[in-house]
Formats: sequence, structure tokens, C-alpha cells
Amino acid sequence: MEKWLKNYLNEEGKLISFPAKRKLKIAAMFYIASKIENGVQYSEKEINNVIDQWCCFRDAALLRREMYDYRFINRTLDGKTYWKEEEQPLPQQFDLS
Repeated sequence: MEKWLKNYLNEEGKLISFPAKRKLKIAAMFYIASKIENGVQYSEKEINNVIDQWCCFRDAALLRREMYDYRFINRTLDGKTYWKEEEQPLPQQFDLS
């Protein structure tokens, strides 16, 4: 996924912007999801911090919502606790060839 994002990553490997094209958005979500630890429960603030560590544009809420919608992460009904889904989406599900 990183090769697709080369124009969206700075020298530190952080996303400099969230791509507009669907295929690149999904690649960005795969990239950020790879930075979230398996089996760890995060508060909203903690998951935002993880996302912000890998993004320069500081819109963790946007990425968090997108990652939830695409099932990279899940949350409790009240939105207070987040975790990485055990079964991550597969690139084939999104026709990312």
C-alpha cells in the first residue's frame, strides 16, 4: 500500500493529506490500520493520537470515521472505546489491483 501512497507520505512516513480518490483513500486506511496494535482497546482520545502520529493534516475524526465505516476498526455503541478489527478487510474486497 505504501507504494501507492508515495505522493501522500512525507519523509517520516506520515500522510500529508487524505487522498480524494477512493482507491487511494482505502490504501491510506490500510496504512494507518497497520499502525494500530492488535488486541488493544483505545479511548477515543488514544485512537486519535495513534492516527495523528501518522498524519500531518490532523483530522483524526475523519480517518477514524472512515476506518470504522470500512471495518478497519470497531467501537462500542457509545463511541468511547475503539479497537482494531481482528479480521481486517482484504485489498481484493476493494478491487485495488
